[in-house]
Amino acid sequence: MKIAITREAIEVGERRVALIPATMARLVQPDWHFLVEAHAGEGSYISDQDYSDAGAAVVADRAELWGHADVILKVAPPSRDEIEQMRPGTALISFLNPLADPELIQALAARQITAFSMELIPRTSRAQSMDALSSQAGIAGYKAVLLAAAALPKFFPMLTTAAGTIRPAKVFVMGAGVAGLQAIATARRLGAIVEAFDIRPAVKEEVQSLGAKFVEIDLEEDTVAEGGYAKEVSEAARAKTQAVLAERIAQSDVVITTAQVPGKRAPILVTAEMVAGMEPGSVIVDLAANQGGNCEVTDPGKDINYHGITIIGPTNLPSSMPVHASQLYAKNVATLLQYLIKDNGLNLDFEDDIVDATCVTHGGEIRNDRVKAALNIEVQVS
Repeated sequence: MKIAITREAIEVGERRVALIPATMARLVQPDWHFLVEAHAGEGSYISDQDYSDAGAAVVADRAELWGHADVILKVAPPSRDEIEQMRPGTALISFLNPLADPELIQALAARQITAFSMELIPRTSRAQSMDALSSQAGIAGYKAVLLAAAALPKFFPMLTTAAGTIRPAKVFVMGAGVAGLQAIATARRLGAIVEAFDIRPAVKEEVQSLGAKFVEIDLEEDTVAEGGYAKEVSEAARAKTQAVLAERIAQSDVVITTAQVPGKRAPILVTAEMVAGMEPGSVIVDLAANQGGNCEVTDPGKDINYHGITIIGPTNLPSSMPVHASQLYAKNVATLLQYLIKDNGLNLDFEDDIVDATCVTHGGEIRNDRVKAALNIEVQVS
């Protein structure tokens, strides 16, 4: 079994690597041979020698690496050119963005690739150590607060000095998933007063346990989707929510938004009018920028000034902390890899919920019904 760790394409700007030497060393088995593309770990400050010392063979020729691998491990979704370099029958483990880019999944199926999407790991206790979305979201939530603190022209904590007392900054976190909860915890560590909102009332206790105030809005409808994610709500619920949030946003020095709906544009939570109602110098960090943004005026990938308000729209914060992001992602990938490979071959038991959920293509077919629907492929109902 030849397992390849690839170098992410330079144009993607991805600094993480799919498997780090320390994790790989614990996976080495007599029938498992690790091939690492030269400079694959460079963005995470890992040298080729580090991989060699852990037992991997460093391969300079990308075509040779991709052409001989039985399993390819990546972070970013492969490009169309990279898919063409894969040998039919190869297994791929990577982020694939399957609901937002169904054509990519179609290309993988056409190439006869058995593809596993890290986004589709089930949110169950059994699969928790494989949950890359959660491990990377925690990093994004942490870094979002640091960006906000650096951009805010004020202190975060309360300070009592001979020159007077400085009141603490007010931070409002919108969305209390993994990223939001980490943002709350980080803002509290920095001394800010923190409020948080989420359409899922069940997260109230988690928010309060971190020392933040939970803003409650009774929407009178189901707000939780399959897997525990937030569900897209009705127009009436959205309008009711925005009326309450407008007041909170106006009182905040920092707003951090995290709300995303898989495969769809992120919901608009902060309108241009709400932004204009904030005090000059305030900061918004929009963690949904890669899906269009929760803030109406977010420009994905850029920092902008809108009527004196700084709006930061990062699209890949985990990549800005590649050392620990790679460490956590490697653990997720390694756990999934050990789960999938049995007796030196792939264990494709589609009765297993983890295998069934994550395997999006196999044998030239697309297995995910939501991807099929996006491509207008007939979905069979069992």
